[in-house]
Amino acid sequence: MGILDTLGEVVGAVAAVEGAEKLDPNAGLLTKGIAAVAGFKGAGALESLVGKKEGETESTEADAQAPDAQA
Repeated sequence: MGILDTLGEVVGAVAAVEGAEKLDPNAGLLTKGIAAVAGFKGAGALESLVGKKEGETESTEADAQAPDAQA
């Protein structure tokens, strides 16, 4: 896990806490903590999904170019 992955997860946690505070200005520590964990996990899941989609796109492009090279 690289520093950029960790940074993305931390940014996701901060954004989730800020969102919770906007929705409920009197949000307690427990609510903010849950939002931080959810944002951290959500950002990690989103990064893995994007990486997975990029891998599928690259393999699909390689498969599409292979018949052209043989012709």
